[in-house]
Amino acid sequence: MHWTGARWPPASDPERARLGLERWQERTASANDPVLAGFAADLAGDPQGRALLDAVFGNSPFLTECLLGEAAFLRRLLAEDPGRTYRSLYDDAGPLAYEDDTARLMTALRQGKRRLAILTALADIAGVWSLDQVTAALSGFADLSVSLVGRHLLRRAAHAGDLDLPAGSDGAGDVGRGSGLVVLAMGKLGASELNYSSDIDLIVLYDDQRVRTSRPDRMARTFIRLTRDLVRIMEERTADGYIFRTDLRLRPDPGATPVAVSVSAAEAYYGAMAESWERAAMIKARPMAGDLAAGEDFVRLMRPFVWRRSLDFAAIQDIHAIKRQIHRHRGHAAIAVNGHNIKLGRGGIREIEFFAQTQQLIFGGRDPRLRVAGTCAALQALAAAGRIDARTTQDLVAAYHFLRRLEHRLQMIDDQQIHELPAADAGIDAVGRFLGFEDPEPFRHRLRQTLERVEEIYAELFEDEPALAGPSGLVFTGADDDLESQAALGRMGFENTRSVLETVRGWLRGRYRSTRSDRARHLLKQLLPTLLQALARTPNPDTALFRLDGFLGRLPTGVQLFSLFYANPGLLELVAEILGTSDRLADHLAHHPALLDGVLTPGFFGRFPDAAPLRNELDQLLATASDYEDTLVALRRWTSDKHFCAGVQILRHLAKAGEWAPFLTDVAEIGLRALLTRVEAEFAERHGRFAGGGAAVIAMGKLGSRETSIRSDLDLIVVHDTPDDLSESDGPKPLPPNLYFTRLTQRLISAITLQTREGPLYEVDMRLRPSGRAGPLATSLEAFKKYQKDSAWTWEHMALTRARVIAGPEGLRAAITDVVARTLTRPRDVVGLLTDVADMRERIDKEHHTDNPWSVKHARGGLVDIEFIAQYLQLRHAHAHPSVLSPGTETALTRLADADLLDRGAARELIEALRLWQQIQAYLRLTCDDPFEPAHAPPALRSGLARVVLPEEEPPSADIARAEAHVRRVAAAVLAHYRRIIDEPARANGEAR
Repeated sequence: MHWTGARWPPASDPERARLGLERWQERTASANDPVLAGFAADLAGDPQGRALLDAVFGNSPFLTECLLGEAAFLRRLLAEDPGRTYRSLYDDAGPLAYEDDTARLMTALRQGKRRLAILTALADIAGVWSLDQVTAALSGFADLSVSLVGRHLLRRAAHAGDLDLPAGSDGAGDVGRGSGLVVLAMGKLGASELNYSSDIDLIVLYDDQRVRTSRPDRMARTFIRLTRDLVRIMEERTADGYIFRTDLRLRPDPGATPVAVSVSAAEAYYGAMAESWERAAMIKARPMAGDLAAGEDFVRLMRPFVWRRSLDFAAIQDIHAIKRQIHRHRGHAAIAVNGHNIKLGRGGIREIEFFAQTQQLIFGGRDPRLRVAGTCAALQALAAAGRIDARTTQDLVAAYHFLRRLEHRLQMIDDQQIHELPAADAGIDAVGRFLGFEDPEPFRHRLRQTLERVEEIYAELFEDEPALAGPSGLVFTGADDDLESQAALGRMGFENTRSVLETVRGWLRGRYRSTRSDRARHLLKQLLPTLLQALARTPNPDTALFRLDGFLGRLPTGVQLFSLFYANPGLLELVAEILGTSDRLADHLAHHPALLDGVLTPGFFGRFPDAAPLRNELDQLLATASDYEDTLVALRRWTSDKHFCAGVQILRHLAKAGEWAPFLTDVAEIGLRALLTRVEAEFAERHGRFAGGGAAVIAMGKLGSRETSIRSDLDLIVVHDTPDDLSESDGPKPLPPNLYFTRLTQRLISAITLQTREGPLYEVDMRLRPSGRAGPLATSLEAFKKYQKDSAWTWEHMALTRARVIAGPEGLRAAITDVVARTLTRPRDVVGLLTDVADMRERIDKEHHTDNPWSVKHARGGLVDIEFIAQYLQLRHAHAHPSVLSPGTETALTRLADADLLDRGAARELIEALRLWQQIQAYLRLTCDDPFEPAHAPPALRSGLARVVLPEEEPPSADIARAEAHVRRVAAAVLAHYRRIIDEPARANGEAR
């Protein structure tokens, strides 16, 4: 081993070190490489080599796995200077600059990152590299990786015809040069101070004046896709690991912008709306990949924004506000070793960084010597400029080096970006040994001393802090009603123009908290023309504006919202559309304005999440609920947020029924299961449980068929089962089975329908249970089985075709599913079945008859007719063809066609009609409380509905008259199928009898 001066820390877990050594010997001995096996044996037999292996195996499970998989690399590493090995990693990556295979690129970079992890860890823990060398090596490889991935993606975009790269880019030239792609390294990466298991902070821009493309209308989409692919390639975990986790949240207004932002938009943002913390972040910005010249130009452009020769009062206030915020939230009330956060806690790394950055912001505009990125470099520059004394600098630099090395040890253990010390003494002792302290007490003393000294220095920032002045009053000169303005508002479509003027005047006078700051009012003034135009384009402009007034009245601050609107005119249009079109969405948004952050999250308008991430999200949310009532409120809020997400996509014609209906069904099911678990737990505290028994919930109707819409009720049946030898529950107040499960069901219904501050969760309909309203709320399994066999009406078996068991003990769920399957597949009297189905449809038509074609549920040829066709054919044929059964109407029709039991052309027409009716119904439920009547509807609503019916056509060609004609044609075709399949055979059978 040729590493001079290496000092290896002791193993914190000798037994783990011993087991690691055994695995090392077994792995290398079985590698069929005598040279490697000899190296491994020699290393284990050498005192220094054994110390290295003990230091790794006894302290870090992550590094253990790395070494076991990279013994050959370790042999090469120990045979030469670590700096030379690091340079060779660069050399090995050289050919990747021209790699066109994404999978090969990902594999090679992950292998390089794994070897980098070994190299930097060993050089760090052995003390042969300084902190600066370690962080520079980590940062350098991050630069290399992002650059290589960026080049790869630029070439791919060029091959797809989305970009025209400069000549030579596909050969020996730098593909990034002249491309217009700007990747800025921010944070620790920007300062080349990356920590061992750090995210990399990036800002991705595209210079819209430099980008060459024959498709300028797709420029934004191209770079957004490129950025998303870059993030995926960097952080996706494969069998080879990952490269770097990537964070894009330092880009301009991250809650309001896509992942890639144009340079023009960024310039406008930083010039008008950026905050002081963003100035601080820009201190460390440096171009790292893509078009480096364009990146340098942008950084130069940002210099006046970052380095102001004279700070205005608002900027000084911002700096003090940032300090107060960090002061309030920076960690524990007192310094403690166990469990302390060495980054965010008192005396931690963040306080050192902030100490340097605030002084840089204040004095750097007049003193260019202070414009450096690195934390220690900034402290030393401040000292050289006489802004801080030498001892303060020395102490902070020493503290920074110590805390960063400790941070690395914490992260080396399991390759996790953690900053909290272990809570237990044993964990603290282990970390101390990994850092090289044989005795834990000197480690504790050194750490506490370091934290206390940083805290002492940092506290001085809060001395003589000026009080913030309240916002000054604003005199609005337009006190009198402006008749010309009223006339203009009238031409735009507003009706009560005087009230509109007075409302807007109130905003500009600071009537609400959200408009009391100068900055908020300044932004609002700039937005007003666009804002009023957007509101005027909605079906109900006055209603939209007054809803916006209520919305602003609930906001604690308006700056963020107005900044979002300023940077995202599309978001303003969306909010206006919601406020002027959908009572339901507007009400939810008014009470929860933070939803707008979600709207701007990448993927909000993309594919709805599957059940697994929804379950995880809800579980995490409910885990924080303090009590049962908090659970009910949190569940309602979560469900409403998901309905809002789906509603927005429906409103904007972005999602089809086959996308939003399964999503809304998953939301309902997941919420219902979570609620049932908590209701059962609370009920059991008083009444106990039945060992080996329980209750199951059967979803019926739209929930059962996975066709749930935003305003769907939950059609439920509760079935229970208990062992025969149990006559009562085992709780403090035992109950017999029937009473126990009836009361449990009542609790469940109450939990679903209870009116909380978030409203009810859903409306519940239990009328499909055995015997309907006359039957018990909860039915025993035996009674359910007997009822379906002996007593159920045909219409109840029709309803049963959509039954799905969605909650309850596994055995009971299986038993109920078996009962349902046996019921639906039993032989049937076809004549009697036809008669029953036809009679039931006639009774429904008498009760709900309508000639309005937009009442797509009950209008002839509507949803009911399609569902009756599917249910009748399933009941008729399931005995011989059980595969046709499906709770979903569309799937059932498809299976019937596949089994040659329904004409394929008819099936196709019915499915297309079903999708259209579902989409119309969903849109109207969002936008209308009453039946839709085109003659009385606002033009914007008629236009929106026409787009639902004729999605391929844009207004004015997609007018409501043409849409209605299409709806009537589709309904007539469905009705013809219904009459051919059900009505006419039933009539013929009746005449024959």
